[in-house]
Amino acid sequence: MDKFSDYPTSLTAPAREAAAVVPSDSVDLPILPRALYVGQAGDVAVVMAGGQGAVFQSVPAGTILPLRVRRVALTGTTAAGLLALW
Repeated sequence: MDKFSDYPTSLTAPAREAAAVVPSDSVDLPILPRALYVGQAGDVAVVMAGGQGAVFQSVPAGTILPLRVRRVALTGTTAAGLLALW
């Protein structure tokens, strides 16, 4: 039994859910994540929650990027094994 299961989720609490990310140039993520996990090193091209595009270059494997993104773009993303965390 998780004695903390009744506590509300906040942006500073550990993630409670994760889902694989399929990069797309046209489809937004179904959930606005609190972070992205990068399983295999490379570049991560995103559209931030506010609508701005950004490319995070040379992200090492095992990195958790504390980003709120609406989309991970296919064009410009070379990293793999991406997970959305929320």
